[in-house]
Amino acid sequence: MKLYNLKDHNEQVSFAQAVKQGLGKQQGLFFPLELPEFELTDIDEMLKLDFVTRSSKILSAFIGDEIEAHQLKERVKQAFAFPAPVVNVSEDIAALELFHGPTLAFKDFGGRFMAQMLSYISGADEQITILTATSGDTGAAVAHAFYGMDNVRVVILYPQGKISPLQEKLFCTLGGNIETIAIDGDFDACQSLVKQAFDDEELKKAIGLNSANSINISRLLAQICYYFEAVAQLPQEQRNQLVISVPSGNFGDLTAGLLAKSLGLPVKRFIAATNANDTVPRFLTSGEWQPNVTVATLSNAMDVSQPNNWPRVEELFRRKTWRLQDLATGAVSDETTRATMRELDSIGYVSEPHAAIAYRLLRDQLQEGEFGLFLGTAHPAKFKESVEEILDKQLPLPPELAERADLDLLSHTMNADFAALRAFLLK
Repeated sequence: MKLYNLKDHNEQVSFAQAVKQGLGKQQGLFFPLELPEFELTDIDEMLKLDFVTRSSKILSAFIGDEIEAHQLKERVKQAFAFPAPVVNVSEDIAALELFHGPTLAFKDFGGRFMAQMLSYISGADEQITILTATSGDTGAAVAHAFYGMDNVRVVILYPQGKISPLQEKLFCTLGGNIETIAIDGDFDACQSLVKQAFDDEELKKAIGLNSANSINISRLLAQICYYFEAVAQLPQEQRNQLVISVPSGNFGDLTAGLLAKSLGLPVKRFIAATNANDTVPRFLTSGEWQPNVTVATLSNAMDVSQPNNWPRVEELFRRKTWRLQDLATGAVSDETTRATMRELDSIGYVSEPHAAIAYRLLRDQLQEGEFGLFLGTAHPAKFKESVEEILDKQLPLPPELAERADLDLLSHTMNADFAALRAFLLK
């Protein structure tokens, strides 16, 4: 598999290099040189396969012969050891629940696949430092995926006081090879520190720097697989008129969905659902890219004003000669998010803020004869305080959260200062 740097097309790397490097020169994202496509008959046959076998076939189409088929399948089996069920919410809308993994969020798919890939392609004596920023769920997924791995040090930055207490408990209580830093700033400040570290060639070499953000190609490719898994669970008549609504912050999930469509998965259209941090909806309306200052919302994992994966979306649309204007979007306020969570609860489905936003736009934009699917990206109990307050009901804690809820936080605190971060990484 060859990938090229979106900021410097002359920089081309293998899959293994892209996984280990994370970013290219000038912080450029890697993108596949070849965009594989399956025939419709192939898609029909693939949808009959089990999740692991089908996912191995999808990933193999991108990775090629860099990893032997049996090895890849074994690694996928280790990574995707939990289901992604489709649950009906109303007559013409269902939820794809991606929160049945160990950290109760969709990030488990990408985080665990990346950990499997890194352990496969790295030498036993090769020291790796994973540096990543999180707005909530990435941190936990990455921490648990790499926890206890030899030769891997994980450093996770997150905005202090801007993620839910239970999200924080899930990954800031592990210790060992997992180090967490609460940054005095927003998610974009954390992301900026990560990018500065990747621009520091001396630092990169000294600590074997890598990133596990959704910018890493292995995480992105893993996410393609659950879109196929969702369609496999739908009857034929629903597959033919499928609209998928994706809660969007850094836009990795949407990118993966669009790559699934590029492979030939039958999706009529996607909806990019955002909160008040609505850079993309405004851009698609006005044609001007004008990020505002990030604002804190109920759906904190989507509090991103400069989505990292957007250049990949634009590149895919350019390569496929699709029209960006055909991408449906919308932004939902906190007030409407609350009302939507109550509406979902009244029809028997308990949701958290991110999924509620995706559902709301889907409900509002779905046309007659279409079938809608929205992504449930995190377990409602990860947002226990806000969900309980909004729905006025108690949520039981799943075991994954209950066992960490009373543990002490092991986080360091730091200003959004690169010199301080650099010193920490080198210690």
